[in-house]
Amino acid sequence: MDHRKGPRRRGDELNRAIFEAALDELVEVGYQRLTMERIAERARTSKASLYRRWPGRAELMLDAVVNVFPSVEDLADTGELRGDLLAALTSMAHALNSPVGAAARSMLADLDVQRETMKMHRDRFIEHRNQLMLALIRRAVARGEARTTALTPRIASVGPALMRDHFLSCGAPIGDEVIAEIVDQVLVPLIKAV
Repeated sequence: MDHRKGPRRRGDELNRAIFEAALDELVEVGYQRLTMERIAERARTSKASLYRRWPGRAELMLDAVVNVFPSVEDLADTGELRGDLLAALTSMAHALNSPVGAAARSMLADLDVQRETMKMHRDRFIEHRNQLMLALIRRAVARGEARTTALTPRIASVGPALMRDHFLSCGAPIGDEVIAEIVDQVLVPLIKAV
């Protein structure tokens, strides 16, 4: 299909189409068989459009996977620390439990041997995740529920790291009971104001 047929997309609209195409392709063929050409065809754009944004498939896929996870703006505000933590981790678990999560797991296993690509993963994905959790902790601090000393990247990374560990060692799905254990046994005691 000629990508030039139909209305021209730019900016966020084109990026959304590319991310959707990339993730669909990842689920369908796996990371090993993933090509920029097929992603471009599926997104109805040119390979040049992809290469203007990303130097290669690893960078594109890392951004596409990050795009599936909730952003700071998407965070539910339940009015209390425990509820916010449950909502945030449940949202992350839904992404990990999806077909995209399974495909991303295999992609990350593939990328594990590539040090530079894994550094990109940390820089993009983990920073995104930490900012999400820091925003949630900031809200709890403002409500008087959390210690100001809990506003550190290390503390922000604890809940998602425990979920990732469960996901990588046990696979999907990450059930509600696992999320509740992480929140109640680790995060609330670690973060709450004394």
